[in-house]
Formats: sequence, C-alpha cells, structure tokens
Amino acid sequence: MRYDYFIASRFRNKQAVLELTRLLREKGKTVYCFVEDYDEVSTPEEYMQTFENTPDWKNAPVVREMFEKDMTALRNSDTLILLLPAGKSAHVEAGAAYGMGKKCIVIGEQKEAESLYLIFNEFFTSSEEFIKTLN
Repeated sequence: MRYDYFIASRFRNKQAVLELTRLLREKGKTVYCFVEDYDEVSTPEEYMQTFENTPDWKNAPVVREMFEKDMTALRNSDTLILLLPAGKSAHVEAGAAYGMGKKCIVIGEQKEAESLYLIFNEFFTSSEEFIKTLN
C-alpha cells in the first residue's frame, strides 16, 4: 500500500499520534500509523515496558516483524512526519527517510539547536498548524 504520510514518534505519544492520524485522514490523506495495530488493553507505558525488556531482542520475531513492517511502510510513503516528543527509533526512521529522498516534516517544539534537524523540510509547532496548510 502507498501512503501520503508516515508518522514517526514515540509509542508513549500514542494519543497525539492517533489524533494526527485522524486529522490527516479527515483531509483524505493516507497514513501509516504504527500505533494502531497494538494492544488496546495495556497503556502505552505498560506496552513499552514489556517491549523494552524483550529478552534477546535482536533475535525476537516480534521485533523483526515490527522492523520489517515499519521499514516497508516507510519505503511506501511520500512524506515522513516526526511528531515530537520522539524517541531514538523515530529519529532513526527520520534519517532513513531523508536518505531515501523523502520529504521530512517536524511537528512540535525543538527548543535547542540541532544541526541534523536540517534534514527536515518544514517545521510546525502543532498538528493543527500543519493541518491548516493542507488542501
């Protein structure tokens, strides 16, 4: 499947990711939203505690499946949105997207100077500000 947008963020930012996904879809955009497929029973914090403590994570099938799914979606997306706050994996995804020649957008406040944030084409302080720019 092709996507207009790939949202990269932290799983602990689940509600903001789901809200941005909803807003984009209301505008008729296709979105890869990594948090939609995961356990609704546990809280984002509980889920991440379990994930972060996966024994032998480099060889764990669940981690490999997540990696493959996310990278395939990233390759099939036109634009990456880094929704702050974002963790290490989201920043790696942003670097991969930049390397693939994708348009890269940041949503959220980046308070201190970060030279490598110059990979981003556009900066917005909120999802609402970004959504207003879409047709």
